[in-house]
Amino acid sequence: MEKIHITDVAPRDGLQNQQIPVSTDAKLELIARLVDAGVQSIETTSFVSPKAVPQMADAAELVPQVQARWPQLRSSVLVPNLKGLARAYASGAREIAVVLSATETMNQKNINMGLQEALDVCERTLSAAHALGLATRAYVAVAFECPFEGETPLEEVVRLAARMHAAHAAEVVIADTIGAASPAQVKERMQALREVVPLPRLAIHLHDTRGMGVANAWAALEAGVRRFDASVGGIGGCPFAPGAAGNLATEDLVLMAGQSGFACDIALEGLLEAVEFAQTLLQRPLGGRSSAWLRRQHARAEKPLAAPHSNCNDKEMNP
Repeated sequence: MEKIHITDVAPRDGLQNQQIPVSTDAKLELIARLVDAGVQSIETTSFVSPKAVPQMADAAELVPQVQARWPQLRSSVLVPNLKGLARAYASGAREIAVVLSATETMNQKNINMGLQEALDVCERTLSAAHALGLATRAYVAVAFECPFEGETPLEEVVRLAARMHAAHAAEVVIADTIGAASPAQVKERMQALREVVPLPRLAIHLHDTRGMGVANAWAALEAGVRRFDASVGGIGGCPFAPGAAGNLATEDLVLMAGQSGFACDIALEGLLEAVEFAQTLLQRPLGGRSSAWLRRQHARAEKPLAAPHSNCNDKEMNP
């Protein structure tokens, strides 16, 4: 059975825009529940300005505790520049990610830089992280549509992805930041991108703004992509991108992948427990499009939805 790889971004991308403060202990508990569900890769936090993103102000405190409790976990942190990299490295981070928006206006709105300057900063940061022996990821944001400039030209996305790969990004993540992509567009773009980034290093980050998150994930699978970002409960939304609703829910992706014959070693029951915990933190209902059905199945089942660390094939859940 072919395997897909999922990075749960709820502790970083999911929490960064929430209005209710989330303590370090609560973040650790959310991560613990994700690990217990079988999640092996988590985007933990970001070393950005605490004034710009207050939810991430405890990054230097959180990272050492995550590394100590789960040394086997692939834990990545977002850094905006060399200063953020220095802070992350000092905290003991083992993997960093940079974010490059694919349009001039989005970079200006997000980080007050033009595209070329942002590209230079990302390349320098990746190269410095590589020299330090850190694992690296690079996001190409608004890779389908920009909230300010409209549809992002494919050739620009390909150019920037190639530059990130050349700058030592071990994984290049193509981000549908505002959830504007369609399945046909996803398939077309990922087929083009795999010509400049090797498929084992190509990933996709999807939002579910228009209800096509799972369909877009399937289109990426058809194009050969096996690395995905998702957020448990669909938590998320970029604070600097108007219209960026919640991320593709991890439980929706796991359910679709399992019923389509892919392994991911993540237990749906554990994900639902993580969603329940996140709801208490954020004081609002959470969950992907499949969550109501999953909860009904769980309530009716005589056995768990899936054994811990299963291959995410949920045949026992079907009525």
